[in-house]
Amino acid sequence: MGPEAKSGHMNVVQAHPLAELFQCPAATGNLLSGSAQSIDFKPGEVVFRQFEVCRGLYLVLSGHFLRRAEWLETPLTLGPVRCGDLVELAAVLGDGLHTYTLRVQSPGTAVLLPQEALNLAFHDYPPLRMQLLEELARQVSGSYRTSCMHRVAKKLRKRTEAALK
Repeated sequence: MGPEAKSGHMNVVQAHPLAELFQCPAATGNLLSGSAQSIDFKPGEVVFRQFEVCRGLYLVLSGHFLRRAEWLETPLTLGPVRCGDLVELAAVLGDGLHTYTLRVQSPGTAVLLPQEALNLAFHDYPPLRMQLLEELARQVSGSYRTSCMHRVAKKLRKRTEAALK
């Protein structure tokens, strides 16, 4: 596989800019902008907990946040959330329950697009839901790819260590 094909494949899993994700008619954009709420967070604060009802979609503007989940009574660290990340697309587009707990690591700010406003926007402009579903698919695909690369790296590290002994 040539470099062009590899880089083309990577573009598929990269996140899209917000302006592209929220391409919608002006009235729908105004609805979302008018309902957006900026929220400041302090270190140690929990933004939301796994299985709680989702208030809406979060866009991280500053700070460091950490995603953690519990699965089969085992705590799992899912990784950091960084500036520019959209948080909880799965809950917003799915059953409305958070899929993990989000805790603040350093002072930060996020914008909340309330679920009610998103539902109105989806009703007014149905392609918006599809755009966000595509973004969710990119996020899941990127996470899976990263997970696979970590597993391969771990195996290579073990083989290298064994060979050096």
